[in-house]
Amino acid sequence: MATQVVMPKLSPTMEEGQLTRWLKKEGDKVAMGEPLAEIDTDKATMEMQALSNGVLRKILIGEGESAPLGQPIAIIGEPDEDISSLLKATGEKAPTAKSEAKEAEQPPEDAKPAPPQTSAPAGESEAAVQPSRDGGRQLVSPIAARMAADAGVNLSLLKGSGPGGRIVKRDIEAAAGAKETPAKGAPRLKPIAAAPHAPGVVYGPSSYREEPLSQMRRTIARRLVTSLGPVPHFFLTREIDMERAADMRASINELYPEVKLSVNDIVIKVAAAALLQHAQVNASFQDKTVRYYEHADVGVAVATDNGLITPVVRSADLKSLLEIAGEVRELAARARARKLKPEEYTGASFSISNLGMFGIDEFTAVINPPEGAILAVGAMAPKPVVNDGQIVIRQTMRVTMSCDHRVIDGATGAQFLQTFKQILENPLYLFLNQ
Repeated sequence: MATQVVMPKLSPTMEEGQLTRWLKKEGDKVAMGEPLAEIDTDKATMEMQALSNGVLRKILIGEGESAPLGQPIAIIGEPDEDISSLLKATGEKAPTAKSEAKEAEQPPEDAKPAPPQTSAPAGESEAAVQPSRDGGRQLVSPIAARMAADAGVNLSLLKGSGPGGRIVKRDIEAAAGAKETPAKGAPRLKPIAAAPHAPGVVYGPSSYREEPLSQMRRTIARRLVTSLGPVPHFFLTREIDMERAADMRASINELYPEVKLSVNDIVIKVAAAALLQHAQVNASFQDKTVRYYEHADVGVAVATDNGLITPVVRSADLKSLLEIAGEVRELAARARARKLKPEEYTGASFSISNLGMFGIDEFTAVINPPEGAILAVGAMAPKPVVNDGQIVIRQTMRVTMSCDHRVIDGATGAQFLQTFKQILENPLYLFLNQ
């Protein structure tokens, strides 16, 4: 019996999904439990499995298109089964044997001829259209547009090798392969390749390209709008002497060079220790209740190509610095590869966002509801300070905690930061209390 394949709920916060890639094509046999497609959720790319046996008779949405939860996206049935009633329910026309055979003879996506450049509609799905400076249009296949965004390739600098000058998959692969591998460390400035300007020439508006928001970026936009307005934020900032923490980090890395302990790893462990002493901060707002957590599940903000995601170090209060360092590296790598499971990036009791590696001295972060607070960590840097009546150079760092006033009062947040500062300035406390 033919069945509809609907957009599944693949994460707790997912409201719609974007079809990244079909792993089967129309006419392919499908077995129950077999991967059918890749879906972009709000946080990760996940495989959707087939829930029945049969043949993939009809694909209802193409790659790169989005659909809300529960919307039919394909039909699975027997090869000769009548699926007209299911297609009618979705607004699609039933394919005839002749049309199915004709579709099977169509060339691959990148080999299709481009539509005339003068009549390409603005909303076409066959190719992304980008106006150029001379008033013409640049045609880009959807696959090529996505690959270019992922690889950071500037489409305006490419000349397409497809029909009609269309930029196709092989053009992006060639451009991405030719790009220099950036050196580790600080980003390098790219030289400006300026074209000669002819006197008296008037240029039109700059060319551009538009791409649909990824599911992650849509979720970020929606959640931040619902956070900063409804959540009554207030902010507390402290400056911390990092000399002892920096010395401890250097000593540990000398003993265990393979660990590569970071300042952020130490901050996570210290925050977890402080949270256990201030239960009011290790809490979240739940409409009619406040939820207090027994352990510190610390979310660590990780920047990816698609946006910010916050994998969670569970029970960080029970883990050693070395365990935290290894877990954070592993979680961050899988976050950037969009391979995290939903339970690995949801349900934190407190979060940390660190921009110190970019030279940011101080900033404020937006709370991720329903958490009660988030800690924004700036750069550790040498600074002249007064110590025992003398001006000396010390390693210092500024942190700012954003608090939800429905959960945390000003004095409560200040007391937490005082404890956090005391532990971080005397990090041997971590080893005396394990």
